[in-house]
Amino acid sequence: MNNTKSVIAAIMFAGAALTSQAVLAADISAAPEPLVLIDGTADFGSSFAAGNMGNTFMNQFTFSTVGVNAVDSLVSSISRTAVVGLDITGFDLFGAGGGLVAAGEQLGTGSIDLWSLTANGLAEGNYYVQVSGTMVSTGSGSFGANLNLAPVPEPETYGMMLAGLGILGMLSRRRKNSSTAA
Repeated sequence: MNNTKSVIAAIMFAGAALTSQAVLAADISAAPEPLVLIDGTADFGSSFAAGNMGNTFMNQFTFSTVGVNAVDSLVSSISRTAVVGLDITGFDLFGAGGGLVAAGEQLGTGSIDLWSLTANGLAEGNYYVQVSGTMVSTGSGSFGANLNLAPVPEPETYGMMLAGLGILGMLSRRRKNSSTAA
């Protein structure tokens, strides 16, 4: 009798283990997508089909910088209620090697998910932003984002600007002195 109970318990445990694999969240991430920067700005986003409740995503959007830059970005998702569509759980900036450069900040959650991302002194190179989230309903969902790069002047640029202002001041003073002498 004890052996029968042990066999039944083992079969039930094995069945539960097999069926639990089916309820794990699926990864519905899209392949990394390159951003097309036009004058230092790009719009991007993703849409997900209905029937993905509980599934997760980590969509990556790649870009390259020239020179030193600052980056500012926003991502948002809007739905009728907090339990419809998707929930954005992360928005981060990574270097090409996968190292975290800057973590996003959650500005709002619920029916409107809103995240911002800011990084200064971004060296020339390859980067990607990653939007992470979970589908919270059986309906479809989407998010949209914008990324802006702004070149940061190098120290030499400030030195040249100060030298130029100094020359302009000297010329202005010389002109003023010559007009009072005449």
